[in-house]
Amino acid sequence: MLPYQALANTVLFVHLGIVLFVVLGLPAIILGNWLGWRWVNQLGWRLAHLVAIAIVAVQAWLGQLCALTDIESWLREQAGQASYQGSFIEHWIHRLIYFEAPMEFFALTYTAFGLLVVWSWWRFPPSSR
Repeated sequence: MLPYQALANTVLFVHLGIVLFVVLGLPAIILGNWLGWRWVNQLGWRLAHLVAIAIVAVQAWLGQLCALTDIESWLREQAGQASYQGSFIEHWIHRLIYFEAPMEFFALTYTAFGLLVVWSWWRFPPSSR
């Protein structure tokens, strides 16, 4: 049971990292351009950010959960966890990432955020260097 729980926790932390990348990436682009940070306009970084929010928005419009959510849930089931149990940090990461709302709310929110990311490409064009 322990390997499944450890794997589920690993998936949870990876998921949190991706969420932070998507959410904090846009303010980093805007702030970074004001402060002269060159790395925020690197094409690879900007493409990764755009693709990440596009995947999230498309999944929401299709009514699909994130694959990481499904994987973590399956691993927790394999670990015999009927309900959420774990450490304080694990509990709060779950509360931060997962909350209840209609799928339409997520689709609209992700789309609006995605449009802001597209706007950032226009306002602060990426650099190929």
